[in-house]
Amino acid sequence: MANTHDIREHMEVSGSDGTVIGKVDRVEGISIRLTKDSPAARGEHRYIPLLWVETVDKSVHLNRHSKDVQEEWQAHPVREGEYIPNQV
Repeated sequence: MANTHDIREHMEVSGSDGTVIGKVDRVEGISIRLTKDSPAARGEHRYIPLLWVETVDKSVHLNRHSKDVQEEWQAHPVREGEYIPNQV
């Protein structure tokens, strides 16, 4: 996981395929809350775990394909133990 302390409001969030899935509204606990205007969010906030963050520069880059992110994001903040990192 990258240094998530560098995540700021309005940064773009991209899947591992480079597709932008939304913008950061804020970091909330162990999740990123995306803005309501994210294309596939249907006017609601969506949450993704900080565990999915690969790198942070001018934007947030995730370690998952954008399609997978949109299938797994949630309508509530991520809770401890909901996402378990992949075992290598």
